[in-house]
This record gives sequence, C-alpha cells and structure tokens, in this order.
Amino acid sequence: MKFSEQWLREWVSPALATQALAEQVTMAGLEVDAIERVAGVFSGVVVAEVLSREPHPDADKLSVCRVDDGSAEPVQVVCGAPNVAAGQKVAFARVGAVLPDDAKADGFKIKQAKLRGVESRGMICSASELGLAEETSPGILELPRDAPAGVDLRDWMGLEDATIEVDLTPNRGDCLSLKGLAREVGVLNRMAVNEPDVAAQVAVHDASFPVDVSAVEACPRYVGRIVRNVDVNATTPLWMAERLRRSGVRAISPLVDITNYVMLELGQPMHAFDLANLEQAIEVRYAREGETLVLLDGQQIALREDTLIIADAEKPLAIAGVMGGEFSGVSDATRDVFLEAAFFTPLTVAGQARSYGLHTDASHRFERGVDPALTRQAIERATQLLLAIAGGEPGPLSETASPDHLPAERHIVLRAARLEQCLSMPLPGEEAVDILTRLGMQVSAQGDMGWRVGVPSWRFDVAIEEDLIEELARIHGYNRLPVRRPAARLSLQADDEARQPLARLRRQLVARGFQEAISYSFVAPELQVLLAPGVEAPRLANPISSDMAVMRASLLPGLLKALMHNLNRQQQRVRLFESGLVFRGDLDSLEQTAMLGGLVCGPRDPEGWTARRDDVDFFDLKGDLESLLAMGGNRDAWRFEPAEDPVLHPGQTAAVLHLGQRVGWIGALHPAVRAELGLKSDPLVFEIELDRLVHGRLPRFAALSRYPEVRRDLALVVDESVAVQALLDTLRDQAGEWLTDLHLFDVYQGAGIAEGYKSVALGLTWQHPSRTLNDEEINQLVEAIVAESRQRLGAELRG
Repeated sequence: MKFSEQWLREWVSPALATQALAEQVTMAGLEVDAIERVAGVFSGVVVAEVLSREPHPDADKLSVCRVDDGSAEPVQVVCGAPNVAAGQKVAFARVGAVLPDDAKADGFKIKQAKLRGVESRGMICSASELGLAEETSPGILELPRDAPAGVDLRDWMGLEDATIEVDLTPNRGDCLSLKGLAREVGVLNRMAVNEPDVAAQVAVHDASFPVDVSAVEACPRYVGRIVRNVDVNATTPLWMAERLRRSGVRAISPLVDITNYVMLELGQPMHAFDLANLEQAIEVRYAREGETLVLLDGQQIALREDTLIIADAEKPLAIAGVMGGEFSGVSDATRDVFLEAAFFTPLTVAGQARSYGLHTDASHRFERGVDPALTRQAIERATQLLLAIAGGEPGPLSETASPDHLPAERHIVLRAARLEQCLSMPLPGEEAVDILTRLGMQVSAQGDMGWRVGVPSWRFDVAIEEDLIEELARIHGYNRLPVRRPAARLSLQADDEARQPLARLRRQLVARGFQEAISYSFVAPELQVLLAPGVEAPRLANPISSDMAVMRASLLPGLLKALMHNLNRQQQRVRLFESGLVFRGDLDSLEQTAMLGGLVCGPRDPEGWTARRDDVDFFDLKGDLESLLAMGGNRDAWRFEPAEDPVLHPGQTAAVLHLGQRVGWIGALHPAVRAELGLKSDPLVFEIELDRLVHGRLPRFAALSRYPEVRRDLALVVDESVAVQALLDTLRDQAGEWLTDLHLFDVYQGAGIAEGYKSVALGLTWQHPSRTLNDEEINQLVEAIVAESRQRLGAELRG
C-alpha cells in the first residue's frame, strides 16, 4: 500500500524524520519497500494567472500569452499547449527556474528565448514536466481558481512530501488504510490519533432504495443511501486528486474519486450506483446459471453459481467485493446516486477475483477482512465529501443486517506466566495493559493470573493467546527482547555415507559453469501441455494468476521461462539447473517426485580470445550429466539409450536408465516446440530423478597390484546402427575378472570403411592381483571377445 507522509502526519505526527519513521514501521512488522518523492526536483515555479491568450503570428500550434506571476508587470510567454486559456491559474516557471530533467543531474534551466520570432520569458508547465505525472501530459497543469498568484508552487501544493510504500503481510488487512496505519504509528509513539470529524449527515428527503439480502451468511451487513441532485459539472479538488495520486490512484471523476478516497482513508471499499440505472431493488445474492456480466473494463464474463453478486430486479450489477459492471457505474449524466457500503465475509470473496483473472483494491481488502463496524462511518464520510464537492441532497441511511452472521465478539485470556515464558523476560503488567489498550483492545484484569482481552472488530488476525503475545512483543520492540540460546539435549543423527547430499551435486554443477534457478511450482496450463503432453497434474482451485494455474509436471517449463528471461536481456550463454518436486496424477493418486533438471544454451565457452566460438551440443550436456552420475561411485549402474519424446529433437534424445529402469532423459528441444516458444537458440535439457542420483555406493578397499598391466587395443567394424554401449557390455562380459579398464578412444567412418559401417576403437587393460599375466591368457580373452562380438553384433576386426 502507498500513502502520503503528509496525509499520515495529519492523523499522527511523531517527531521522526521520514527514514526513521519508515524504520520504526518496518520494525513493527509493516515492511517499508520504498520511499519516493511525490514530485520532481524543481525550483522557481510559481502560481500564475493567464491574463490573455492570442494566436502566434507565425505558428498555428503556438499561443502568445500574458501571465500575472505576482511580479510588478505581466510576463509574455509562448505556449504550445492546446488547453491554455485566459483566466486559468497555472504553474509558471520563471526565467532562471530549474525543472527536472532525466538527462541532466542538475536539471533543465529556463532561459529567456524567442520562439518563431516572438519573445518568451518563462514557461507554462504541464504535470509531467514537474514530475507530477509518470506519463507525458497532453496539456498544461490547471490549478484551482482560488490559487494565489505569485506563491511558490512547491509550498502551495505541499510537494515537500514523500510516498511511502508498505508491503503488508496478508494477515494485516487492518492497515490497508490511513486510519489503520495512523493507529499503528500512534501506538508505537504513544500518541493520540486525530481522526477527521465525521458527523451524521441530516437527511433532507425520505427517499430510500429497497435492498434484499438473500445471502446473509456472505453479506451480513449492507448500508446504502440515496443522494439526489449531484452536480455533474463538479471537479475533484486538487487536494483530493493529489492525495489519490500520491497513494497510487488516478483521479477520474468526483464520485469515483470520493469512493476511492474513503477506501484509502478508512479502509472500506464502496460503490456509487447511478440511481437511474437501478430497477426496483438491490439484491445481494449468488449468481444464477447462465448469467453474464460486462465489467467496468469492458470484459464480459460468465458468472458461476458460487459467485456472490450485487444485482437489481433485472440484471447483475457487480461481483460483490470485486468489481462493478458497466451498468453500475456513474457517468457525466448522473444526477442521483445510490451509495453503498457492505461487509462481505473474507471467505466469500477469497479467490473470486483471481478465478476471473481480476485483482482489485476492493477484493484485496475484503479477502483480508474489512472492519464490519466501519460501513456506516464510511457512508457518512462519503456523503460528507460528496456534499462538499458536488452538492446534493442526502436521504436517510438504510441498513440491512443479520447480527447472527456478523463476526462474533472475541475474548482471549492472556496468562502472565505464558507471556513471560514466550518473551523470555517479564513484561510489566502496566506496560502490557497500556499496549493492548492503545491497540484498541478491551482489557480486564484476572487477578494475578493475567488478563481477559476483548479483540476489536478490525483485528481479524488476533484469535489466540499467542497472537496477543506477538502484539506485545511487536510494540515493545523485537530488538529489546533478550537473546537466549535454547537448552536442549541433541543426539547425533546417523549419516548414510552411501548417500551424497544435494549440496554436493549443486556444487558440482556450479563448478561446471551452471547457475541455480528457483522457479514457481505453478505453471501456465498451455505451457504444461506443450512441454509435458499427456501428463496429468493438479489444477489449482485458487491460482495466484492465470499463468500459474496448474502444478508443474516437469522442471522444464520453469527452466525455459528462465532461459527466455535471460535471452530477452542479451544473455546469450545460459547454463541453468534446478532441483524440486514435480507433481503427476490427480489429487487422489498424486505422485510427488524430486527431480534435478538442467539446461544449456549458447556458446560452449565464455567469451574470450582463446574461447571456442561454436555452440554447445548434445555431448557437452551429456558430459555434464555423466559427471553427476559418476559422483555416486557406481557409474556402471547407469546407461544412456536412444529414445523418442515429442518435446525433444529426434535423433538427439536419450533415456537415462539406472539399473535398467528409466529415471530421466536428455536431449535437444524439438524444433516445433522451440518455434512455439519463439526461441531462436537451440537449448539442450535434461531431467533426472533426484533420489536415484543421490544414492551411491560405498567405496571398498582393494589392494594395488604390484604386477604389470597388459593392454590391448581393438578396432571393431560394426553396423553404424549398433550402439557403442552394446559393444562395451559385450566386451565386459567376455574380458574376465582381471579387466581393470575399458574405454572408447576413437570412432571412425570414411575411407577404408564400408558405407553404413563404423570403426570403433577400444582400449582394454588387464592386471592380475598376484602374478604377471602372460600373452597366451590375454590372447585367449581377446579371441573370446572378438568371437562373441561377431556373434552378438556382427562385429569384425578392422584389417
């Protein structure tokens, strides 16, 4: 939530600088994310009145104006804004003024100049030129007619102000308003809070609009009022527009701005209906089958039957607590309005906005809990502001309430002994009572045992004794609590030496140039279908957003999104890995499997004068994966076999097998999938079950032989379709128990080798533990190897 520091200080103003105030609020659990100026840095800008406006003699789009800036003589200035007119009050930069300029640290200085031959001494400014608007303004900034000419604009508009952005946790919905924040600051500084005086507005007519609440369990309180003869030509006063702007809300029209202002000030979302568009009665009910609603943003949605709506006798008007429909809003033709304020239970509104792909300020507040005692005050405050700004004739308040369904009063017993135990220090009873009382709680002593505490209606997050203890610790100051180490008898856990920790695998990948990625466990449904076709995964009932609506069935979607994020920022060499759970099946048969995935893309080596300039290929990533497989000390348990996968490139895909069971895959991304994602690079990816990877084999001692090794190199010619692994397996079967090393050192196709065949060169090493092997023994083993390879695989010794 964003708020203006000046606005807050009208409620409560401790003797703290802005940064100190932000730190105090943060230490109390309301984390401050940012502090920003409400306007650009400028000087020499004053309020001025446009006395006259004449067309420029040599430029159709320029005007020659005379302005009164409070000095002795009127000033001539050339202006290009289309909305400048005589009689306006404007922001005028005198000669010598300095305006904000992103390109210059010291700003842009206004000088006397000639524009198309006409002298101009100063500049009439737009809101964006003063840093009062993020987007370029179409015209000059118009000030109220009562603005005094010659007064410094910064002082008159109170621009020595800061916007403070607070990142509230979901349980602190009571602080989503100036009232809530001021209450917190007042408690922290032991100061009274100066709330605006909101008097009950006297009804001048007796008209009311019927309200029928059928869903009383979801909307136990609904308050409304008719205000007739509102001035449609009224404009939002600058002070209100500025407070809205500094709170991150754009001013639109008086009626809309007033409801937004009350929401920011008190925390109660409201709505203003055009009374002329309402038929017979307001109905608060659940949607019916087949009903649709066109929202204020023009989007048409089909309403579900579990959605609470506001309707009249003929049509739905709004999704309760979320957003109004196009027929519910006010317009320039509105004369009579129906103001509403309601209490919707948090569970009713929770998730409704996101389920329709929406997120509004109202839903953000109702989901966290809005004070059920606030509705009447909000209506009175909105009426008060409306009468002051746009006039009108208020009617009586009408309230529909179901006390049995309103949140019940909560009382919690706080034990002094439990408080001391949790805080590790005795907190004086007077201080505890003082803190709780200033937090709005009703406290009564329960002898020496503790206190009985009544929780205020706005604190939905306080339900048990520990919540009260947390409040006391928070206000007393976490930094003032003693630090004590817990006393506990700890026993050593057994260490499975055959299991290698995930941290070791991570370090290995980092050492090979990878960086760890951490992505969400939720992915977009369309991305899941593309990258894990045919795999069922749970769909979220209440997703954070539409592109995070299903649980991931693979690590690949997250890795590819991270790749695209990096490629879009000119990072061409990307090497990423991620570990985490994937989810497959429906909720009744859900399988959660820990996986390790990796991705490489771009040049093989980092840029440098000695670096190779070619891109990574399949064997680069296979080598990285093999380095992980070898860490368990049981490399022979792993196999790679050619495989097919709709997501991976044909001919560049392999299944990873452990003890004959498929536990992962590796390959290049399929060109069709790559084109669907808009990738121009060729990423290579792998994914493997983590449990198989972390389980290894304990090393065993074996004495080194003192006798010489014997090596033989064999070049076997086989059909090019024969996998080298099959050849290696055959050689191991026939090489006997004294074989100590077998490795591939060459594969050749070309001159001297028939087409369709390949020559595979292998090195075999034998060593006996207790004697020297002779040539006859080795020759017999070689003959057996060649014979078995010929029989199994059609292999022949290369001549």
